[in-house]
Amino acid sequence: MKKSLEEQRDEEEGAALVPQHEHRQTISSPSPPHQDPEQSGDDDDDDAHHHHLVAAPAWWRRRAQKLVPTRGVGLVMAGLLVLALLVGSGSTSRWIHLDGYASLQSFLLGSGGGMKQHRWLPHHVPSPEADLVPIPFSCGNGTGSPGTCRRRRDTTTTTVQSSPSPSPSSMPPVASSSKVKSASKKLAPPPPPECPEYFRYIHSDLSPWRETGITREAVERGRHRAAFRLVVVDGRAYVETYHRVFQTRDTFTQWGIAQLLARYPGRVPDLDLMFNCEDMPEVRAADFAAAPSQAPPLFRYCKDDSTLDIVFPDWSFWGWPEVNIRPWAPLLEEMAAETARLPWAEREPYAYWKGNPGVSGERGDLLRCNDSSGEWRTRVFWQDWGAAIRDGFRNSNLAKQCRYRYKIFVRGRSWSVSQKYILACDSPVLLVATPFKDFFSRGLVAGKHYWPIDPGAGKCAGIKFAVDWGNAHPEQARRMAEEGSGFARHDLSMDYVYDYMLHLLTQYAALLRYKPTVPENAVELCAETVACPAAKNNNNREFDFMMESRERFVADYQPCTLPPPFTDDDIREMARRDQEVRANVHKLMTTMTP
Repeated sequence: MKKSLEEQRDEEEGAALVPQHEHRQTISSPSPPHQDPEQSGDDDDDDAHHHHLVAAPAWWRRRAQKLVPTRGVGLVMAGLLVLALLVGSGSTSRWIHLDGYASLQSFLLGSGGGMKQHRWLPHHVPSPEADLVPIPFSCGNGTGSPGTCRRRRDTTTTTVQSSPSPSPSSMPPVASSSKVKSASKKLAPPPPPECPEYFRYIHSDLSPWRETGITREAVERGRHRAAFRLVVVDGRAYVETYHRVFQTRDTFTQWGIAQLLARYPGRVPDLDLMFNCEDMPEVRAADFAAAPSQAPPLFRYCKDDSTLDIVFPDWSFWGWPEVNIRPWAPLLEEMAAETARLPWAEREPYAYWKGNPGVSGERGDLLRCNDSSGEWRTRVFWQDWGAAIRDGFRNSNLAKQCRYRYKIFVRGRSWSVSQKYILACDSPVLLVATPFKDFFSRGLVAGKHYWPIDPGAGKCAGIKFAVDWGNAHPEQARRMAEEGSGFARHDLSMDYVYDYMLHLLTQYAALLRYKPTVPENAVELCAETVACPAAKNNNNREFDFMMESRERFVADYQPCTLPPPFTDDDIREMARRDQEVRANVHKLMTTMTP
């Protein structure tokens, strides 16, 4: 069957893999980017680094107890970080003085400058297993329909709310009958934590419709751009599919939504939305300058400042079977164990990147930074995407790719799912500036979570300077690594991913000016309708990843508290801080480079 133009365009997805045996290889000269004959030259590449599926019985046991992996390690790290700040704060609220340039203060941002100091508090206190309400799941005996949605029992869920539903923060937590009987004997649960700062962009994404609301006509205007339509009515979800998408992006996105509904039953209000699973944002703000509320409220994985698309967590948080990336939570646990085995000081003192350089000009230009002569302190590798496909990604291991002191992030066709894996490596991220942002990357702060790299002609020199500076200032470099990895492991834990989804959908639903109804051609969405067909069709890796990322217990705690929208002063201050950091890095380079 001849492939469509969109399918050909998307074939490059995931091309930047990290085979575990190639870390010490140095390319003597840039190789031309490999492409499959059927792939287009300007296709996207999500720069994901992959690994084989590993059984994790310890992970399953911890999930049964609702424990968040690496959280304890993060709290210890946070405590040490706070102690270091208290000891070294002196007369300034910032962290590090640049050598010989006291007037520049520091490019690392601490509690000063209007920024809140992050303490990496746990999302919730885990409950004993006996208090948890299990989420039932079954694909039956293999006969008849491969999975149907069961009706919830009132004894194990909250009451289903009709539209409009109250906000999540105002609703009572789910409780089992045994918990209700003994409630008087227990202390009241602590209040939920405030959500991370990047949750404030939920308000920003929905601002075009804040005053007028969202009409059915506005939603329908996004239909020709959408891959599927999601409707929730009385706590049950339905999906109407419009067209095929690349790989299983839609399947795992819908799986994640089904897990949200099971985790927080009855708390997702009635809603109606269109979802686009492609890479490039396309709802241009300029096309709706006179009336922004007329823009279709289209959900997708990324946006830039010129578009009005509404960003949503991408499919890879629940696994990416085609390239053998495990779900985010168990992968984080494995990455933490691997990085602990190789301390930062023992890693190779270079900046590392591997990927398909043919998908964007920024990546192609990165090849000239390859360290064939020892000049740029950089190790750049070209990924043979076709060979990785033929091998089934069996020799790639994402958890073992953190062998270098510095990791380079550069955009693919638009955003890249690889950013969260790079952040989790406990290495400073050298981030080549990009206009594309996903839901969490807007919360990353230059000089705190990453070192900014100019995408222009000076990027090679910028990378070299960052490596040289970090090697000469290891404590400061390691502190940046801890901030980046702490963000990935705590602010981006699955607890917060689900809470982001819940708050976004709740805020979106509150703007609807009509009562959603189930489309005639829609089918019901639940864990069984997504996973059981994969099991029946022997899609073992898909089914395994779904089972590995399946929520097993109803949340017995409140979601985090949504922070308020940004004010104009907040926006100006964030822009000022970002500009100051980049100006300080530039001044350092021009002053200290021979």
